[in-house]
Amino acid sequence: MNALYYGDNLAVLRDCIGSESVDLVYLDPPFNSQATYNLLFRSPAGGGSQAQIEAFEDTWHWGHEAEGAFDQVMRSGNTNAADMLRAVRSFLGDNDMMAYLAMMAVRLIELHRVLKPTGSLYLHCDPTASHYLKILLDAVFGPSNFRSEIIWKRSHGHNSANRYGSSHDTILFYARSASSTWNKNFHNYDAAYVERHYRHTDSQGQKYKHENPTGAGIRKGETGQPWRGIDPTAKNRHWARPPSELERMDAAGLIHWPGKAGAWPYIKVPLGEMKGVPVQDLWTDIDVLNMMAKERLGYPTQKPVALLERIISASSNPGGVVLDPFCGCGTAVHAAQKLGRQWIGIDVTHLAISLIERRLKDAFPDVVFEVHGTPKDLWGARDLAFRDKYQFQWWAVSLIDAQPFAGKKKGADGGVDGLIYFRSDARTTERAIVSVKGGDSVGVPMIRDLKGVLERERAPIGVFLTLPPSTRPMETEAASAGFYELGGRRYPRLQIITIEQALAGTKPAIPHVDMGAAFRRASREEADTQPDLI
Repeated sequence: MNALYYGDNLAVLRDCIGSESVDLVYLDPPFNSQATYNLLFRSPAGGGSQAQIEAFEDTWHWGHEAEGAFDQVMRSGNTNAADMLRAVRSFLGDNDMMAYLAMMAVRLIELHRVLKPTGSLYLHCDPTASHYLKILLDAVFGPSNFRSEIIWKRSHGHNSANRYGSSHDTILFYARSASSTWNKNFHNYDAAYVERHYRHTDSQGQKYKHENPTGAGIRKGETGQPWRGIDPTAKNRHWARPPSELERMDAAGLIHWPGKAGAWPYIKVPLGEMKGVPVQDLWTDIDVLNMMAKERLGYPTQKPVALLERIISASSNPGGVVLDPFCGCGTAVHAAQKLGRQWIGIDVTHLAISLIERRLKDAFPDVVFEVHGTPKDLWGARDLAFRDKYQFQWWAVSLIDAQPFAGKKKGADGGVDGLIYFRSDARTTERAIVSVKGGDSVGVPMIRDLKGVLERERAPIGVFLTLPPSTRPMETEAASAGFYELGGRRYPRLQIITIEQALAGTKPAIPHVDMGAAFRRASREEADTQPDLI
C-alpha cells in the first residue's frame, strides 16, 4: 500500500519498513542553506503570502541528539561506518557539520538495510557536504557499489565576489549490490547531430546513417571469415556481425554497396530504430523550477518531476517500491505514482504531509494511499497537542482546509493560527481568521479575544477550532457576533468547530472558498506513463 508517514524518519524506518523491502531510495536531506525552509502559500494577488510557515530548520548543532546518533553508529555493527565516522569526528571536532553527518550516518545504515539486493540509493545534496556524504556512503554501501556522481545544473550563472558561481547540485548514486536494477535512459539526438550523421534518405523518406560493418583486430571463427569475396583480415579487422546475419540484413535492404570497385559495404542504420544518446552523469537538460513554473507548489527546495522521473525510471521497474525519507512536498512520490511504482514518503512535519496529500489527490483523483502518524481520532489529537503544539495547530487547520499562519516565534500569530480566503466579489478577496486551541479547557474569554482579532484584522468571519468541547456560554458569546451577509446568504460571523467535528468532516460556513489563494494546486496527470526517452 502506498503510504505517507508523519514522524522522524529514523523511527519510521526502524518500526515500519521491513528489511530488503524497497527497490529505490531517493533522499534530499537539508543542510546549511542559510535559511529556514518554509512552506510558502500563494496570496490572492498571486505572489508570495505573508504567511511563511517555518516547517523545519536545516541548522544542525552538536548536542545530546547528535551524540546519541554518533553512539548508535558506534554500536550498529557496521564497523566500516563506525570507523569512518570516528575518523571524521577526529578531524572536524564537535560542530554543526559533524552533527549533520552523525544524524545522516545512522539513517544511511537503516536505508541500506531496507533496500533489496537489486535496489539503489540516490542522495541529493550540494557541494557543502557532498564530499563527506560520499565518504559515509562508501563506508555504508562499499566503494565498489558507487555508481555515479551526477551533476545537475540547477540554475544559471551567479555573480560572486571571490569564487566561481554555484550553479549545480550533486546526486550520489549507489547500488545495494552488483545485481542492482538498471534501465538505461536516453536523450533524443539534437538536430545538429542528426544533420551531420544521418545524411542519407531511403525511398520512404526515412533518414539513415552508414555504419562500418567491421571492428578492429583479427578474430577466429565466423566473423573472421571472408564474406562476399571480402576478407576483413586483409585490413587487420573482423566482421562486427556474423556473415550469416549480414546476409539477412542485405536481403532486407540494410546493406549499402558503393558503386566503386573494391569498396567495402556499409550497414544502413535507420534513425527511427535508434534510442538516442545514453544519458551521462552531467544533467543540463532539466531546468530548475522557477517561481512561475506550472508545477511549482511553493516549497522552496521543490525539485522538478522530470528529475525524479529520470531517476525512478532508471533504477526501478513498474510495481517496485520507491522510498523518500525526507519527502518535503512529495515530488518523488508524485513521480513514482505517475510511473506506476509503489511508494513510501516520510516527513517530520504535518505541513509537508498535508501538502503532499493535496498534491496527490489533485494530480491523481483516484489515488489510494494511507497516512500514518497523523491523528485519526480525538485521542490522537490530544496526544499531538501535548507533544507539539505547533504541529497540532498546523494539522488542525488542515482539517478545515485553512492555510496555516505564522510560525514558532512567540507572539508572532497575534491570535491568528490559520486563514481561509474567499471572494466577496470579482475583485475583492476576504479572509476568515482561524484560531486553534489545544489546551485542557476553553472559555468565553477566548471567544471575546477572537472577536477582538476580527475587529483588528477587519476580517468578516472567525473560526474557533477547539480540542476541548465548547460550552453553552461560549456558543452564546459567539452568536452575539452576528452575521456576515453576502449574495443573499447569512454566515455566522464567529463559528465554533471542535476537533472531533472537524475529524468527522465538518467545515466552516464560508462563502465560496478561493482555494487557489490558500494552496497551489498540482495539475492533474492525464496518464500514468512516461515516454521512452527521458
